[in-house]
Amino acid sequence: MALRKLIHLLTLVSLLSAESKAQLEVCGTTLLKTIIVDGEDAAPGSWPWQVSLQRSGSHFCGGSLINREWVMTAAHCLYGTTAEIWQVYLGRQNLQGENPNEQSRSVATVVIHPDYDNNVYNNDIALLQLSSPTEFTDYIRPVCLAASSSVFINGTESWVTGWGQIKEGVFLPWPQTLQEVKVPVIGNRQCNCLYAVNKITITDNMICAGVLAGGKDACQEDSGGPMMSKQGSVWVQSGIVSFGFGCAQPSLPGVYTRVSRYQSWISSHISSDKPGFVQFTSSGEDLDSSYTCSDLPSSRTARPRTTN
Repeated sequence: MALRKLIHLLTLVSLLSAESKAQLEVCGTTLLKTIIVDGEDAAPGSWPWQVSLQRSGSHFCGGSLINREWVMTAAHCLYGTTAEIWQVYLGRQNLQGENPNEQSRSVATVVIHPDYDNNVYNNDIALLQLSSPTEFTDYIRPVCLAASSSVFINGTESWVTGWGQIKEGVFLPWPQTLQEVKVPVIGNRQCNCLYAVNKITITDNMICAGVLAGGKDACQEDSGGPMMSKQGSVWVQSGIVSFGFGCAQPSLPGVYTRVSRYQSWISSHISSDKPGFVQFTSSGEDLDSSYTCSDLPSSRTARPRTTN
């Protein structure tokens, strides 16, 4: 009997290992050519994990597909809601007009991080379980997630995607094509200095990115969408669009949920078809470790990046 239990356990471990390996082989890869143009339309199939979370027939937040039936997004997008009001669109290029490569799913389960703080957006992460598994195509694939040991130093090249406003109060023109923008990581010490005047603490659960001169950033309705960096041929999601002061303001980078802090939490809610976690390692010297505060911006009001 003991031998039979041991064989069963070893078989189960083997199956789980094979499952994890299979997810790593597919996540973070695009089968179509990816063209990066800062702040411009994304080419179809460039970001096949990007999803649109909709309620009452309108786009509300972004998200990312992390396996066949789970989507990751920001907690503030789902806070105070129930699963039945949400519809998830995958493989969508435009919010308006035709989307021939699209699949849609209703939502079976909403899981918000138990320690999410809606006042300061700490632990701003949530999971959506789809009503049925999606089918992977050239236009629908999962993203890899930053493993707990990942390091994203100051200056790490990152990309953010979404259908949010292109400027504060300026919505995407028809047909509202998915946008992409390249922004570097801003180290937490420097980011804390920039936000200190507003009495906002950038915790270890957050990661910042932006151009200090301004002009490139996520904005309202980008909330929940992915921030990613490329390692070799694989895209690794480092952050989830969370909050900021306005959009693309000088010396006020966007703030994102740091995905690598949540590997254990994510894994605890997904029992099969585990997401692909990848250890990301930035190259170069981490200049943020010796950063000191100076020339702080004037006080502003922090806002989540959902719709107004």
